[in-house]
Amino acid sequence: MPKNQTPFVARPLAGLPIEAELVAMREILPAAVATATLVPDQGGGIVQFVTYLPQTARAFKRADGLPVVALQPSHPSDDLAQDLGNALVAALAAEPKAAAEPPPLGEPGPRLPDLIDPAGPTSFELKDSFEYWSEIDPDNKDLADAAVKSADQLTPTEAIGDIAGAYWARINGREYLRWSLGVEEDRLLDALARLQAKRQAGVVEGSKYAGAFRALGLVIPVWDLPAGTTAADLVEPLAEFRSRLDPALADDSPLDANQRRSRAGLVARFLTLR
Repeated sequence: MPKNQTPFVARPLAGLPIEAELVAMREILPAAVATATLVPDQGGGIVQFVTYLPQTARAFKRADGLPVVALQPSHPSDDLAQDLGNALVAALAAEPKAAAEPPPLGEPGPRLPDLIDPAGPTSFELKDSFEYWSEIDPDNKDLADAAVKSADQLTPTEAIGDIAGAYWARINGREYLRWSLGVEEDRLLDALARLQAKRQAGVVEGSKYAGAFRALGLVIPVWDLPAGTTAADLVEPLAEFRSRLDPALADDSPLDANQRRSRAGLVARFLTLR
């Protein structure tokens, strides 16, 4: 195998307790922060994940010593988990208020799922700016100003109630629902096909299933929403939709001919991110 070339991993973040959140942060969210717990061999402390860092850095160590790893700074190698693992180890070794210096993308190293305690506490918060930059160096006024100014450049995005992974977004004047469900691709496709075949794939009256993103081994369905739909408008309809989706996810019977046609239509509207 050529130097710096790693085997391709289709679902690199599998096994992480916040896989769906990190995939959303990598692929569809403009600004968000998540935390997870390190394994005892790495000190058992907290690591913070963010969408983006100053200077497109891959990792930083905050003023308070917390390691921070960015999800969006660069195109990954064939194993994003290895790239993130190397960045995390470099952040742990960095000086406070300093960018980490991980090895080049694709270099051998620990994989992120091997560094995170699957039973440890986690958290996630959607942001409307890069205000978390100020925690890297509270005395850096330029950094704080840049973080505030970033708010005007980000796609308006809101979490939908407490429904995990569901996000409302306004893009080019139109409203969309994007839902990072954290479900394996084939299983979710089969479930959506069962609903589509019964014309039950809409999430709110007037909505339309627009397609789905293939993202790090998961599928993120997207719905085109009626003009003016807000995140609050979607809370009850999504809970009702989930009550239809869960039985479809649990159904492992073979698809019938109509459902197979619906599934083929879903696949035809896929877009692979990055």
